[in-house]
Amino acid sequence: MTEAGLLTEIDHVAIAVHDLDAAIAWYGDAFGASVDHREVVDRDGVEEALLKVADSYVQLLTPTREDSPVAKYLAAKGEGLHHVGYRVADCAAALDTAKAAGIRAIDTAPRPGSRGTTVAFLHPKSAFGTLIELVEE
Repeated sequence: MTEAGLLTEIDHVAIAVHDLDAAIAWYGDAFGASVDHREVVDRDGVEEALLKVADSYVQLLTPTREDSPVAKYLAAKGEGLHHVGYRVADCAAALDTAKAAGIRAIDTAPRPGSRGTTVAFLHPKSAFGTLIELVEE
């Protein structure tokens, strides 16, 4: 843990969208942003596009199957902010610390994420309505 705490910086802000290519084009037209990384994450049933913003990303997410969490989110809430990803030095230690503090975890243990990261999610009911992703690079 750093002196500032477990969270070292914002890794990404994730936005759920119906049409990934349209969202990528919009960010390109509106802000001159371009895709730094694009990947299908079969385990989560999503395709993502990461747009680099300084040392962080805007992560655009679209479902690749109807039973994915992002598909369910879009059906219930529509397009918009899905979650915030925070970088941590050690995902397992951060997850254990969060659970010890009484925060409800979605993942019982860290798991592989996109870009070769290790991730774990914390439930929005424990975090003022915000789904939080812990991200270890």
